[in-house]
Formats: sequence, structure tokens, C-alpha cells
Amino acid sequence: MNTPTENPVQNARALLKTLQESFSVFRDYSPLAIGIDKQLLARRSDIDRKTLRIALGMHTHSLRYLKTMEKATHRLDLDGQTGEEVTPDHRNHASEVLRERFKKDAERRRAQREAEAAARQAEAAERQRSEKLNQLMAKFGKAK
Repeated sequence: MNTPTENPVQNARALLKTLQESFSVFRDYSPLAIGIDKQLLARRSDIDRKTLRIALGMHTHSLRYLKTMEKATHRLDLDGQTGEEVTPDHRNHASEVLRERFKKDAERRRAQREAEAAARQAEAAERQRSEKLNQLMAKFGKAK
């Protein structure tokens, strides 16, 4: 499935899309059973392990998956059967990752607003400087 010239991230995205089409636990962002990679490889031997690892990482770090994990009580296997319980540590980890992500997003938005405000101020200052220069040129240009 993976050739040396292909982009592994693109392959992982394609694989993830296939998994979402094939399995409701991926489509619904359900809490995945620990060891789901082994279940997938047992059913689909054509899947490259590295590509699968990247795809699972993308899926389990997605906002929807983390929000689901934050409130989940049990994990599900590929067939949607209830498996082991989601530990409080795993729920707390999902909450912490979400908190950090929201905090970084807020900081990025604030920095962007500040940069835009600084750019507007610089633009206004440049306009003002240009107007003053034009006034001086008009005033002293007539004297010649």
C-alpha cells in the first residue's frame, strides 16, 4: 500500500477515510479498544503498519475523538462490541489535551488579533506621515 515516493501522511489520511467507511467505531469516533491495530491487521493484512500507526494517531488526536473519550465509559472493538472500561486517567488525559489545545488556539487567535491591530496602527501612522509630507510639499512646492 505504501510506495517510497508517496507521502505517508496522505496514505494515512486515505486509510483513515477507508476505516471510517468500513467501521462504525471510526465513523462515530467511538473510544477504540486498546490493541485495535492488531484487530485491524488481522482482518486486513494489506495495511502497512506504519501507515496504520499514523492514521490511528490522527484519529485518536482528533477533536471529536478526544471529546468522546472525555465522557466515555467503555471502549469498543471493530464490531462495536463493548470492551474494557475507559480509565479515569484516560478521560483526564483527553480533558487535559483538549484544554491545552483550546488554550493554544485562544493564544494564537489573540496573537493574530494583536498583529492585525499593530498592522492597522502602522498603516495609519504611515498614512499620517504621507499626508504630512504631501502638505509640506504643497506648502514649500508653491514657493519655487
